[in-house]
Amino acid sequence: MNWIVLVVAGMFETMWASALAQPDWWRRPLPLAAFVVGSLISLGGLSWALRSIPVGTGYAVWVGVGATTTVLYGVAVLGEPATVARLVCIGLIMAGIIGLKLVS
Repeated sequence: MNWIVLVVAGMFETMWASALAQPDWWRRPLPLAAFVVGSLISLGGLSWALRSIPVGTGYAVWVGVGATTTVLYGVAVLGEPATVARLVCIGLIMAGIIGLKLVS
């Protein structure tokens, strides 16, 4: 269960990271709310998961999941380029996440 919470918490990084990309996000209610809610869920889930997952492993997985989903959001929604190099690098991050789960 803690691993599921950790992965979901990492995915919520995308919510607050995408809010940061909005111009004047701190002055507009929707991006500000997305930032606050995404941050609370993301950090709260990380904190909860770290009760039973080693901190180094948990943090690495959380950041990796957040980075992966944020890049995929950028490609799918914001029109960022989906180059082969980017996709290979995302694949390597995902392989590292899976590897950490397998050895933990």
